[in-house]
Amino acid sequence: MAAKPAAGKLSSKQRSAKSARASVSFPPEIYQELERLAAAKKVSLAWVVRDAAEKYVADQWPLFKSGEERP
Repeated sequence: MAAKPAAGKLSSKQRSAKSARASVSFPPEIYQELERLAAAKKVSLAWVVRDAAEKYVADQWPLFKSGEERP
């Protein structure tokens, strides 16, 4: 039996099938703060950015549900 990924973590195969990739540039001070936050939470910088993006979208469109496309 194959081990399943830890909660909240997707395998690279699952991630590539369900995710889009983006390249983002940050001012140095913002990038340093993101790195600090990631280290403090013991997560990746990408996780911090995804979490912030999800919260931003939910704030802008309160009825938006994660995983559903908007009309």
